[in-house]
Amino acid sequence: MLVLMLVVAATLRLCLLARAQPLCRNHMVRTGKLFHISQQIQGDLLYFSSTTAHLIQHPCKKNIALYLGRQMFFTRDNFKSSLLPLSIPTSMKVGIPEVTSAHIADSVLLLVVNQKVYIYDYEANSWNASIGIEHRVSRVSGDNCCYSGHPFCVDISNSVFAYLHGDQISQTNVYFSNTRGYRFQKFVYEKQAELVGSLGGIFYFHSLSQVGLLLIDQGKARFSYSEHPLNTSFGLPFDYNGTLDILITPGQKGILIFWFQKSLLVSRNSGQLVYPIHVREGPNTLYSSISEANITIHSVAANEYELAVLTQENNLYYGSLGILPSSLIKFAGQNIWSQEAALMFTDVGRVEILTPLPDSVFPAFDFQKCPVNIQAILMDPQLRVDVCKAELLQGDFDNKMYSIDMNSKLELTALMIPRPGMSLVPLAMVSNPHSLGLQAVIYEAGYTYDGNVKHRLNISLRQQHHWGRADPNFTSSIKRPTGSTITLDIANKEISCVDLKPLTALISVGCDQEKKIVIQNEISACHHGILDPVGLQDNYSYVIEREAYDPNFQGQKASEDLVVDYQYEKLGCPHLVYYNTPWKPVVELWREGKFQEVIKAEFVLLEVHGLFTYTYSLTAQTALCRAQPQNWTSIMENAGDKWPFAWDRENYVSCHDPDNDAPLRWPNVPYQILGGPTANKVIFDQRNGIYVFYVSIVDPYYSYCHLHTTFSVYVYGAFPLSIIPAAVTIIPLMVAMLLSVWLAYAIPKLLHTEKGLRFKGFWIHLCRRCRKACACFRGRS
Repeated sequence: MLVLMLVVAATLRLCLLARAQPLCRNHMVRTGKLFHISQQIQGDLLYFSSTTAHLIQHPCKKNIALYLGRQMFFTRDNFKSSLLPLSIPTSMKVGIPEVTSAHIADSVLLLVVNQKVYIYDYEANSWNASIGIEHRVSRVSGDNCCYSGHPFCVDISNSVFAYLHGDQISQTNVYFSNTRGYRFQKFVYEKQAELVGSLGGIFYFHSLSQVGLLLIDQGKARFSYSEHPLNTSFGLPFDYNGTLDILITPGQKGILIFWFQKSLLVSRNSGQLVYPIHVREGPNTLYSSISEANITIHSVAANEYELAVLTQENNLYYGSLGILPSSLIKFAGQNIWSQEAALMFTDVGRVEILTPLPDSVFPAFDFQKCPVNIQAILMDPQLRVDVCKAELLQGDFDNKMYSIDMNSKLELTALMIPRPGMSLVPLAMVSNPHSLGLQAVIYEAGYTYDGNVKHRLNISLRQQHHWGRADPNFTSSIKRPTGSTITLDIANKEISCVDLKPLTALISVGCDQEKKIVIQNEISACHHGILDPVGLQDNYSYVIEREAYDPNFQGQKASEDLVVDYQYEKLGCPHLVYYNTPWKPVVELWREGKFQEVIKAEFVLLEVHGLFTYTYSLTAQTALCRAQPQNWTSIMENAGDKWPFAWDRENYVSCHDPDNDAPLRWPNVPYQILGGPTANKVIFDQRNGIYVFYVSIVDPYYSYCHLHTTFSVYVYGAFPLSIIPAAVTIIPLMVAMLLSVWLAYAIPKLLHTEKGLRFKGFWIHLCRRCRKACACFRGRS
């Protein structure tokens, strides 16, 4: 009995100690003040317009952050040193230095100061004013991609919107920049004039490949989207109380956090469905919203997987941002709130409460930090949090980026191990189902050393179009490159699985940068000894006659001959082509140095120096065109900066397309498209020499890439053209032939007449005299 009482007493003592453990312990960051070196603040001190402090972290470079409050601080070491308040040079002439919005775009900081946008390049330590904005703006919005230097990823980081919050949508001016904010231009939103309400924000949802515009009208808000198929309807409306700050979580997963002092909403599909976050206080109390829980939000922080909320009631709330909805859980209270406090995530499961502290001697502020270990807090028995059911969720694709080109697919694998006796429900989801479809298969893949079952998950990804399971009204336009994320999570995962984060990859449904085209060259002019490869590499040049080329690509003769330096390093040895044989190049697709296939899609050719001594075997009529086909002349008229090589997959329209309504007015013009459904070929004129061709794949359904290259051919076998005009030789020759035929008929008939006999006797007598003369000449000799 005594032993039992001692055990109970010890247990109670441990529980009391556990309850006495503080949520976090404060420590101060104070640096650079040992030698009393006074730093001076230069320029106009910036301050934030909101009464509550905000903190913006760079999603890719975690040590870079911006604190916004009565003073603003920009750090490059995660506030590990004392800092001077952020100021803007007086030369920028901002007037009132009030900041209403901020965004970190890659390596620059964008600030809206006094309704104008300014850029601080923190790597070069330089300030600039944005160009192109002609009206007042109050907000900027953007996102950052942390996966790779892929063009799709770079475009995400470079895209920025600037707008005036609260302005009437039908009349407001929205600006867009693809240069990280350095240069803006007006953004035209289709049917903007027809929209009713005020502007709550405009965002580029890269996870959905849509521009989303938030409309606010009579206390309700909803999103409008820019592209098919979402442009035909709106997102579901939701309550809009106060002025909601909208936080786009990192990772391009489409998760949005909407918050105000008395409101906290979340969307997991880029605003299509927005709903309140439930709040759990204790094991038996669950509130349906922040307002029902009667708490006042002061600061919100989120990373790719987690959400933290600091309230004015000195409480910290925590929740996960998994695939399925989850509630916020309340942690034990502590004196952690102040008007200048702000939340930030320093790592997965690590939250920090940051408060700047002024110094009575130095202008540089110190920082009070209160780090919170979420995993340790969740182990508190009072919270009654279930133990995590999973031991492992692992996949090689996590935090990587992939490309899926047209007609391609991607295979991903993951490994999942539950705790003994536990059952897990894996859930794979794409953020843009209109563009990307998936199919998943799970099976047992053996056992661990502890006897746990290992589960293998195979995920196949393809364009939604090619799965053949979605209605055309559901899928996005196949011609438009899009993007999506793939996320693999455990549906029945507990909040205690802090370290077991979802697996996420970014998928670019667009151009595969590893693809290129190569022209097959099995028979070259060097192989047959017509050209010498050594000579071609030794500054080889050739002359194009002025009668054979046009520098303006209009088929007109030039005024002088053109000397061309042959680029052997780029072109190699020319392909050999006989001039009198219709010819078509064999175009091959290669990826990462490996041959993939012979391309049968439609492509076009253009001689880069303007040679026009070739034509095509088919006309518009013989190619069975339904409409007038495009040609290089019509393309170059609207080429702009791409002149002359402007014909590509984006502006190509097939003359066989039933939706092409251009009338067939000139059926006898050459059909200049090769490949595809026709047997069209190139026919060279009677001219020997080198041709350097530009080739471009124009079929919009073959690849999202602008597949193009240049190659050379050597045309041989053509006899030189005659200097004498053909009529001068043909007419006398025909007259002589006709005269010969007439004489063959007339002479035999004439010999039987009296005149003919006399004529015959004359020639006989003449021949005899010639013989006598010849005999006398031989006798004398």
